[in-house]
Amino acid sequence: MVSVLLTLPAPAQHLRVSDNQRFLVKADGTPFFYLADTAWELFHRLNREEANLYLENRAAKGFTVIQAVVLAELDGLHTPNPYGDVPLFQDDPTQPNEAYFRHVDYIVNRASEVGLTIGMLPTWGDKLYRDSWGVGPEIFDIANARVYGEYVGRRYKDKPIIWILGGDRTPRNEQDVAVWRSMAAGIVAGAGDGNPDKVLMTFHPQPKSGGGSSTWFHQDGWLDFNMFQTGHCRNADVYEKISHDYTLTPVKPTMDGEPIYEAHPVCFNARENGYSDAADVRRAAYQDLFAGAFGHTYGCHSVWQMYDQNREGINGPVHTWQGALDLPGASQMTYVRALMESRPMLERVPDQRLVEDAYAGLERIQATRGRSYAFIYTTQGKSIRVRMGLISGKTVRAAWYDPRTGEASVVGEFSNSGRRTFIPPSNGPGNDWVLLLDDAGKGYKLPEKSGN
Repeated sequence: MVSVLLTLPAPAQHLRVSDNQRFLVKADGTPFFYLADTAWELFHRLNREEANLYLENRAAKGFTVIQAVVLAELDGLHTPNPYGDVPLFQDDPTQPNEAYFRHVDYIVNRASEVGLTIGMLPTWGDKLYRDSWGVGPEIFDIANARVYGEYVGRRYKDKPIIWILGGDRTPRNEQDVAVWRSMAAGIVAGAGDGNPDKVLMTFHPQPKSGGGSSTWFHQDGWLDFNMFQTGHCRNADVYEKISHDYTLTPVKPTMDGEPIYEAHPVCFNARENGYSDAADVRRAAYQDLFAGAFGHTYGCHSVWQMYDQNREGINGPVHTWQGALDLPGASQMTYVRALMESRPMLERVPDQRLVEDAYAGLERIQATRGRSYAFIYTTQGKSIRVRMGLISGKTVRAAWYDPRTGEASVVGEFSNSGRRTFIPPSNGPGNDWVLLLDDAGKGYKLPEKSGN
């Protein structure tokens, strides 16, 4: 059974890349599981009481990172925050409005108090170029991008921040690349006193790029881990993108920073495709992680934009943000973290050798393992034909983990050799399961619900 850990949250710590270059760890060297929620409009649209409600809800569910934008997407330069403040004077990145940033300060500090790290986007990408959507205006160039980067970097240099550039835009040319590099240099100057090792940073592109941050910045010293966006359609083979980045040199951690959201119009076309659901967000999470991602981002269509009846909604949200906080998929992310933290995390690798028939897409079977354990995810409850002997131990204990409830049930112990077929308790769409295989001699406990 799942047990709730009723412990007070510890303040968020500064983070760094692990020694094996595959994961993130806390300042004290202990593993950090990046489980993010997408709250792009948090700084822009919520007042302090609302922000407290939101942050406390996410901390209670075991989220560890909140991805939010300073210069926000939804007319973030001209529509003021709840206190009547805009972020810049005269749309000038070199003239920040102190009153606006005091509100950002409050949310950053409150997040840290409840154990949450802010994944801070200094700006949404439409402030560099609008592309086919976005209101802009386009305000950044190479010179002012560095000044602004140094300003926000210095302001939050002592806070537990993960810096995320890009803002849902794909560089069109070398000029765009140069602007982002200039902003990164400013952040390193401000937050790291010129030392990139003191700053944790990545880049959030569009899905249409075909690749992620590695396409432009993999060799850059400021890019500590790769991020891509698989977007909001059901058939994205997320594991292929993770696998691509996982094999690059130099080795860097990788993850999906914007997968399919819960309650989102599928492919932006609710009339023909309906809305995404909890099964969609679970599939993206487990396929990503088992393919080698170090962490994962959840999102909800109403929550990212902090929608309520008094605000314009983008692409037809069906909930208010308050009403969407406890949708099933959000609660089920708790069980993702519980599973990943239940075994030695920093030794985990993707290993499709464990399965004889992996399938693809909506039927995918994806496998990952440590030295003494393995997790195998079957997206629609298909039977799993396992190659035994790839983890330690003469015998293994097998159990089924239910991603919908966080409950695990032991199947039995088996010889760790040859081939063995495991049949999940149910099958079909929405009936995803994780097969847990443990070296029986290790005495691992079954996963328990996580909290901060």
